[in-house]
Amino acid sequence: MSEPSTKPYLIRAIYEWCTDSGYTPFLAVHVDATTRVPQEFVKNNEIVLNISALATSKLQIGNELVEFQARFGGKARTISVPITNVSAIYARENGHGMAFDLAEAATSRGHEPPALPAPTPSESIEDVQPERESSKGREVLKVVQPEDHPPPPGDGPKGRPRLTIVK
Repeated sequence: MSEPSTKPYLIRAIYEWCTDSGYTPFLAVHVDATTRVPQEFVKNNEIVLNISALATSKLQIGNELVEFQARFGGKARTISVPITNVSAIYARENGHGMAFDLAEAATSRGHEPPALPAPTPSESIEDVQPERESSKGREVLKVVQPEDHPPPPGDGPKGRPRLTIVK
């Protein structure tokens, strides 16, 4: 029997921290065939969901799925997201939260995750900026992660992804 993943526990902890602090918890999700979200709001196989108590009904963050009901364009929808597809949870107001590696989940399902741009030899990981996209007023979350290039010595936590919110 394998050890349970810490990911759902961390998602629940960040969600609780956001709500206790008066912040709005947002969930960044990689969308694939196992994800039940309104497809008209998906861009580049990603969607960012407001999972605050005011925006959702019947929210359940289980060990396998995040499930809730919400209104999109005035229409009630049932949302179901596998925990393995959650790429980040963060507070809308300040961007603090946690990003997750999707590589392990994707390879366990038999396909590779979307490739992130690798830095050129002359730039550090911190110099690589996400591609900016127009999102019609919505915030777009991009995760910049080290792949095969470790960060320069003395530049913060090693091997941790950095969240950047693009407006």
